[in-house]
Amino acid sequence: MEYSPPPLFKQGPSALARLIFFVVLSLALLVSDARFKTLEIVRGVLGAGLYPLQRAALVPRDFFMGAADLAVTSSSLRTENTQLHARNLQLSQQANAAASLAAENAHLRALLQLSQRIGAQTTPADIQYDTRDPFTQKVVIGGGSQQGIQNGSPVLSEDGVIGQVTRVFPMQSEVTLVTDKDQAVPVEVVRTGLRSVIYGTAKGDLLDLRFVPISADLQVGDELVTSGLDGVYPQGLPVAKVLRVDKQADTAFARVVCLPLAAVRGARQVLVLHYVPQVPPNPIVAEEAAAAAEAKDAKKKAAKAADKKADKKADDAKAKPAAAPAAPAQQAKPAANAPAADKKPTDKKQPEKRAKESLREEAAKAVEQGGH
Repeated sequence: MEYSPPPLFKQGPSALARLIFFVVLSLALLVSDARFKTLEIVRGVLGAGLYPLQRAALVPRDFFMGAADLAVTSSSLRTENTQLHARNLQLSQQANAAASLAAENAHLRALLQLSQRIGAQTTPADIQYDTRDPFTQKVVIGGGSQQGIQNGSPVLSEDGVIGQVTRVFPMQSEVTLVTDKDQAVPVEVVRTGLRSVIYGTAKGDLLDLRFVPISADLQVGDELVTSGLDGVYPQGLPVAKVLRVDKQADTAFARVVCLPLAAVRGARQVLVLHYVPQVPPNPIVAEEAAAAAEAKDAKKKAAKAADKKADKKADDAKAKPAAAPAAPAQQAKPAANAPAADKKPTDKKQPEKRAKESLREEAAKAVEQGGH
């Protein structure tokens, strides 16, 4: 039986001719596409049609690669999350410290400006803790007699008066706040110049302005500053602001409630003021001191004069027995009377002492009567 090839291989040109034809066609297409961009549309259509097939073929690879990436990514994310959490905590602490330092810096700058504005000697101090007594408004600051702090010195913040030093220790001091019920500060109204005294209250949060007549010109919002009349606080330091004014017809004075301008419980750094008031001496006290000094000098002069008179009388008493002649009968007395003769000088000294004492008493009485 004779073998014959299939009809497909019997028809058409030979394989070599086909190869040459397709090679030439490929080169022509390549050259035309590179030079004239003739096959861009064809490529776009073919790429869009073959894209689903490509994605379907890549599904197994993407599945295995995704599983591997998921395992690696989960571990790396845990590590990164831990690091970021620690970093966030560190940055949070630094931010809080920076905010605290910024507030403290602003507070210290304000205190420095206040010290320069006052012009008096000041000592900076930190508030360490409150006292144990819950019924008093007192704090303890870190500065005492070793730092030159004296009892009665005013204590200030950048906003105004905080209180006054009431007890001084070597390294610490106790400060009574202006809100204490036993603390009083003489103040004046900035707007009208009205003077009065402001006290703390039992609750320790507000201030009470006392001895204000009903007819006084006082309004809500008026600022109160130190008047400087007590010689403890310098004039012009902010103290409080009027919060409420109650005037009743049956009372002689109005009830004025004030709010302290300074953060009495919120201050951390304060200034202790060494204020020396330039107040002239009290004329009544000066006159009393001068009279006392004159009386003391008069007593000394009278005592000296009495001593001189007593000495003179004693000298005269001694001179009289020595000038008188001795009688022969007295000289011829036996030796048995010698002890009696020895007692005579002692008997003479006793009246001299008595005379001196009587003269001194008389001089002291005369000085006292003259002083009165």
